[in-house]
Parts: sequence; C-alpha cells; structure tokens
Amino acid sequence: MEKFEDLINSETPVLIDFYATWCAPCRNMHSVLEELKKEKGEKLRIAKIDVDRHESLAAEQHIQSIPTLMLYKHGNLIWRQSGFTPLVQLKEVLEKYL
Repeated sequence: MEKFEDLINSETPVLIDFYATWCAPCRNMHSVLEELKKEKGEKLRIAKIDVDRHESLAAEQHIQSIPTLMLYKHGNLIWRQSGFTPLVQLKEVLEKYL
C-alpha cells in the first residue's frame, strides 16, 4: 500500500475518504465519490481508507466520526469535513481548490 505521506504529497489534489464498510453514510458517500470521479477525471485523485483496517492512521489523523473527507494539495490539508456530504456541496467546495 502507498504510504500516506506519499499519497498526499501530490501535484494533483487528493480527496481522502476515511470510511468503514459497516457505516451507512459511508456507503452513501461512495456513490457521490464515484460520480465525482467521473466528472473530475484527472483533476482530482480520490482515495478511500478503511478506518478498521488502518486504525493507527485514523488515530493519527484524529478521525472521530465517519465518513470524514480530507482534501490535500502538495501535502497540505486544505479542507476537511465529517459526515455525509451531498455531491452539489462537495463540488462547490472543490471548485475553490481545483
């Protein structure tokens, strides 16, 4: 698996979804992110991190509720939000950074 630091240290903005398979809002977020991926293509990289499989990373990132979305550019956290985020709202946020 790619190291977290390598993942976020990218020219291309990286949207990370901290999720769990048992989480209903996380499952709903999945379809939003799939649609976003179709629309944004190469302008945005989307990575999903399962908090149950990567507990120490989730703890390091202070993930207290899921889903938590984090947007990084050049290794810097530029936006973060917990909870389900509708596609329209997510696109509005991303327009500022892409």
